[in-house]
Amino acid sequence: MIKRNIKKLVFLVLICVSPILNAQDLSQLFERLDESVVTIEVVEYKIQNQKVTTSGGLGSGVIISKDGLILTAAHVVESANEISVKLQNGIAFSADVISISKAADVALLKLRAVPSSLKPAIIGDSNNSKIGEQILIIGAPRGLEHSLSVGHISRKIDKNMISNGEMAGFIQTDASINQGNSGGPMFNIKGEVIGIVSFILTNSGGFEGLGFAVDTNTAKKVLFDVNSFWTGFDGLFLNEGLAGIFNTPQKSGVLIQRVTPNSFADKIGLKPGVIQAEILGQNLWIGGDIILSIQGLSCNEPHDLGTVKKQIENLKAGDQVLIEVLRKGKVLTLKANF
Repeated sequence: MIKRNIKKLVFLVLICVSPILNAQDLSQLFERLDESVVTIEVVEYKIQNQKVTTSGGLGSGVIISKDGLILTAAHVVESANEISVKLQNGIAFSADVISISKAADVALLKLRAVPSSLKPAIIGDSNNSKIGEQILIIGAPRGLEHSLSVGHISRKIDKNMISNGEMAGFIQTDASINQGNSGGPMFNIKGEVIGIVSFILTNSGGFEGLGFAVDTNTAKKVLFDVNSFWTGFDGLFLNEGLAGIFNTPQKSGVLIQRVTPNSFADKIGLKPGVIQAEILGQNLWIGGDIILSIQGLSCNEPHDLGTVKKQIENLKAGDQVLIEVLRKGKVLTLKANF
């Protein structure tokens, strides 16, 4: 009887103490990770009625190398004329965009002047993250710099957006995310970056428990594989429902969203969308080409892209690339030498 009561007492003590220990662990982890988190301020110039007006924006980012590379969200910096990156110590440095993927909503920045005190974060393997894992997000929600929010991984999804030949992967979380968090890091409990905060789903305009971060494996593939054939365009994988709306001759395809000037995609003649529209809750650029097949391999399923990508990567200089597209209701074959 006495032993049983002692066991109960020990159990109750552990229950009471464990939240305190967890809080202490997170506090120490935050102090270590916060050194790699930055606040990003942007300025955009616009000409209206022959007058130049300026507007500003705020986001977050994370240092990933000692030589001044920073990951953030594409929508934070895509239209910026000036980018200022403020470190934890309050000192700000100008930065430039050196790589960006609007489809995956990630961008890579480079500081123009690099201080020796930079504390880069460790990039983790987001494929190893599991639903239910505890995560931490550090950023500047509503301008409150270096704020911590804690939650869990709720779900892992593909958004049907294609960038650099990869389906963009996203991590859903219940951790609080608000304006200013965009571009900030999502850390796992080991202190590794596994996501870059992207967007929320909301009816009220505020956070409602549905936040999303681009997983870091996607970010690495679309930002660092700069010599790939696929870097010349962003696309949207059309599932059977969307494909039916566009009257494709097969059950799916890839709707071209953007084409990078002077890229291979531009050289072969792919045409991007020209009109922005909302279809089935998705914001799309329509009016551009729909890829039906590449090198004779169809794009009927998302996993088909992996097969196509392997074949493209095996091409040698001078080999011919064939892309079958649907353009203005007609099926065309585009050709160019690799």
